[in-house]
Amino acid sequence: MLGLGDRLGIDLGTSNIVVYARGRGIILREPSVVAIDHRTRKVLAVGQEAQGMLGRTPGNIIALRPLRDGVIADYSITREMLAHLIRKACGLGGRFLRPLVVICIPSGATSVERRAALDATRAAGAREAIPIEEPMAAAIGAGLPIGMAGGNMVVDIGGGTTDVAVISLGGIVVSDSVRIGGNHLDEAIIRHIKRIYNLDIGERTAESVKIQVGSAFDTSEDQQMEVRGRDIVSGLPKMVRINSAEIREALAEDIMQIIDRVRTILERTPPELAADIIERGITLTGGVALLTGMDRLLELETGIPVTIPDDPISSVAVGTGQVLEELDVLRRLSLEPQRYN
Repeated sequence: MLGLGDRLGIDLGTSNIVVYARGRGIILREPSVVAIDHRTRKVLAVGQEAQGMLGRTPGNIIALRPLRDGVIADYSITREMLAHLIRKACGLGGRFLRPLVVICIPSGATSVERRAALDATRAAGAREAIPIEEPMAAAIGAGLPIGMAGGNMVVDIGGGTTDVAVISLGGIVVSDSVRIGGNHLDEAIIRHIKRIYNLDIGERTAESVKIQVGSAFDTSEDQQMEVRGRDIVSGLPKMVRINSAEIREALAEDIMQIIDRVRTILERTPPELAADIIERGITLTGGVALLTGMDRLLELETGIPVTIPDDPISSVAVGTGQVLEELDVLRRLSLEPQRYN
């Protein structure tokens, strides 16, 4: 008889992987980072341990992210990472279950990218892999009434992609995806600091800058922080002081691309559902939902109220978990989404 770990929901994110187990809730939250020996391709560490190695490894060890823009960039390493996490989630007294896994896939993924995610999940130890589109899972996890006849709009901004969808009667009416997310904002910060200060910084430092002083909307609070890295000219360690205004300017281009994609979906939404969205508002999920002022900017640019769930980072994983409880719903949502325009 299978235990509580016989069904897992996995949010396979570019930055983080979140695992939900039926009956136990969210049990794992690990960075999507793997450390390997580049000579033998042997996996040395996964998740938090591997993330600590980013930018700090000797010549024979590489710490890398096997997912890029929400989809698999390195199949074999992704398979090993999933196998590690599934074993960690289901290993009971040395016995390894082969769980049924619901895997989240960006709405803009191609059929090849979709198949690669499912194949990697099965090869990692799942007895069955069932896909669900990320905006659908995010909407369920955020508690939206997706089964009712009415428009629900969700904007899920993850590490590698932004998924925008309008959902009604349990189906996606219209959706789109842009391959811009939190990682691209980090890269924008790296480029800005390199261009303005001739300072080379790493991914973890850029993410820290984004969290501490990054913003999407002018809040009239000029925060500052010290950033340390390597001077490009001298090659020596160097420290500079940056402020929130310049980081907001560095992030503006990528953020406006996300806003433009939301506008495009609103233009393609049927009138009756658009009226529902004006009344119900837009639900903003994903890690970038926590960027200071992101909800205010989206509301200002669209004229529609924006709400953020209590835990926007976990919305997709929680949504897969809720779907796991009802297998018939899971089977229905795993079909190709029905679009009505």
